[in-house]
Amino acid sequence: MQHPQFSMEPRNVRLELAVDGFNPFGNMSNSYSLWPVVLIPYKLPPSLVMKDPFLMLSLLIPRESQPRIDIDVYMRRLVDELNEFWKNGALSYDALTGESFQMRAALMWTIHDWPAFGDISEWRTKGHYSCYTCNDEPYFQSLKGKTAYTNHRCYLPQNHHERRKSKAYNGKHEKRKKSLELPVEKILEQLDRVTSVTYGKHLRNKKRLCQAPNWTKVSILSELPYWKKRKLRHNIDVMHVEKNFSENTFGTMLGIDEKNKDTNKARMDLEDMGIRKELWLTRRPDGTFVKPREIFSLTPEERVGFFELLKSVKSPDDYAANISRLVNERNGKLGGLKSHDYHVLIQQILPIEMRGDVNKEISKTLFELGSFFQDLCSRTLRRNELEKLEEPIVRILCKLEKIFPPAFFDVMVHLAVHLPREAILGGSVQYRWRYRIEK
Repeated sequence: MQHPQFSMEPRNVRLELAVDGFNPFGNMSNSYSLWPVVLIPYKLPPSLVMKDPFLMLSLLIPRESQPRIDIDVYMRRLVDELNEFWKNGALSYDALTGESFQMRAALMWTIHDWPAFGDISEWRTKGHYSCYTCNDEPYFQSLKGKTAYTNHRCYLPQNHHERRKSKAYNGKHEKRKKSLELPVEKILEQLDRVTSVTYGKHLRNKKRLCQAPNWTKVSILSELPYWKKRKLRHNIDVMHVEKNFSENTFGTMLGIDEKNKDTNKARMDLEDMGIRKELWLTRRPDGTFVKPREIFSLTPEERVGFFELLKSVKSPDDYAANISRLVNERNGKLGGLKSHDYHVLIQQILPIEMRGDVNKEISKTLFELGSFFQDLCSRTLRRNELEKLEEPIVRILCKLEKIFPPAFFDVMVHLAVHLPREAILGGSVQYRWRYRIEK
């Protein structure tokens, strides 16, 4: 136990810090946004933790753009108060015993979307090293215009048969071994080598390269005396991982514009890698290209059938949006979905409705993917069950690598592999996602 004095007083409070950004004018203005910083006390019954009356707005940051490194300027007062609550506490009254006591508070972790993750943690969430947990050992692949996070076979046991399959993946055997856990000591050693920055639009910041290996600076939260040794500091938002995973999956299978990852560039990537020759683009005499059909792609008739089934879906009140109204059969689009609709789509609707349109292996993988997110989002979690979840998500991602092109695997899809480990450290997902904050 690192802080026994704090733990021995059951009336001390543990806090969660939520950061969000939104445009108060909707689509009328793209140059102005507000960034609320909300404190959530965990010293409440589970049914009340995420209720509106108990969310404490501590900061409201007006910005024309993302705060980035300047967010520390706004967070100064809050961090000073958190330090004061940790060291001295505040005189409080216990209504049950009729006694006054010195209540102390500690910040447990932060929750945010992926761009805000970079602002709060000061880890740059773009480029080859965008995954915070993979740190300086990411297994990425440079494609035409983007970076793919593939090679999830490295998380499998060393003697696993999938490691020896080369043609089904990237054409190579996988001999590397990678852990799903990021040591705290490694983070501290890297932060010791990070130099200071100048806040604001400064020439030095523009010329400065990311440090050790992708840090922009040391976060102001490191001034909290208990912060450095925390294993879980910044949560990956399950809500957005599900949303992006769902968008990539049904957008690619249905061939929806702007969401389809099976583009001409993706086929050229396969040719550059020298794999799946049967899917390479073929040039016609007139200069156009023929794009062979993938096994996961639905035919026009199957797409019409999928949308018809989707229009017939009915759900209880307040469970999900009326998805049938969001289906546009004419242009083959599915738009206007909220974050929770993607949650329902990937866990329940997509596996069932795709079952008759794709082969058995793809259908089984979609069911396994939906089952993984259902288990992860359960209200009751046991550590041994969460440890078992780490194996299925690695296996599912490996299966998806054999189905979809490498362009499918952006960083948001890759982040799913780290969610069970975060649940082991942080507990139930319901108290660490942003549905309530976004609402």
